[in-house]
Amino acid sequence: MATIKALQMQVGSLSNPSKMPGFGYSTPAKDCQTGSKLAKIVNSICSICYAAKGRYLWPTVATALKNRLATIELDTWVDDMVEFIGKKEKSGFFRWHDSGDVQDLDHLKKIYAVCRLTPGKRHWLPTREAWIKQHLHDKPDNLVIRFSAPMIDQAAPESWPNTSTVVTSGASCPAPEQNNECRDCRQCWDPGIKNISYGKH
Repeated sequence: MATIKALQMQVGSLSNPSKMPGFGYSTPAKDCQTGSKLAKIVNSICSICYAAKGRYLWPTVATALKNRLATIELDTWVDDMVEFIGKKEKSGFFRWHDSGDVQDLDHLKKIYAVCRLTPGKRHWLPTREAWIKQHLHDKPDNLVIRFSAPMIDQAAPESWPNTSTVVTSGASCPAPEQNNECRDCRQCWDPGIKNISYGKH
């Protein structure tokens, strides 16, 4: 059994989004496969990405994000992440990629493996990688993957079981009304809720 410090050296620290009930995992937004292209398109959600500004650009944060991305290639990544999440995450809820996105199929399979090996945790993965839909049949039951519609005020794609959208009015996410915190809301992790709409900010 490795110590938390040793695991952090292996896979990088977990992110700790202030609004979330627990920990998350993040990589650089500039390395998003699809998002980096969408960022150049006017009125796309990625063109106003919160993870491309503010504290995400601080040198210490940027370095941590880059280091996490590099560790995904390690053969021990799955086992280390399982142990790290087990030691650190006590809320029972984990978010993948509050910054960044899935890099490729190997990365997705590793996330699936981590979720299967942490059955006591509920995982949520937002993504703009449409190719993932071909691999939903392999998805662990404790993981909710929400495909994020790429454009502001765009309707949620009906072909995905779970989605998210960004809207200029009528958002279903309650965070803006409660100090920008999830508090007791767990809609994002609930597979029974087809779409979550977030207010543009």
